[in-house]
Amino acid sequence: MATSLKIDDTLKNRVHHLAGQRRRSPHWIMLEAIQQYVDREEARESFKQEALASWAAYQETGRHLIGQEVRTWLNTWGTEDEKAVPECHK
Repeated sequence: MATSLKIDDTLKNRVHHLAGQRRRSPHWIMLEAIQQYVDREEARESFKQEALASWAAYQETGRHLIGQEVRTWLNTWGTEDEKAVPECHK
């Protein structure tokens, strides 16, 4: 799928300058930038959807952990006394 992209002269010059510094083509620089943007935004959307699902589950069940319970559990990670995931409660 061929796609054209129009950018202003200032940005075009910046891309060309960076491409020269990195010994890459301007095309490679632009593809890399787009890939990183899409990856970041997909991760952000995934996080948002997970948070919304968690909120919906909490509203439905009321089950939760408080921050201190999670911190206490996480502090045992990698120790000889590593604890299992705490049970959610109402």
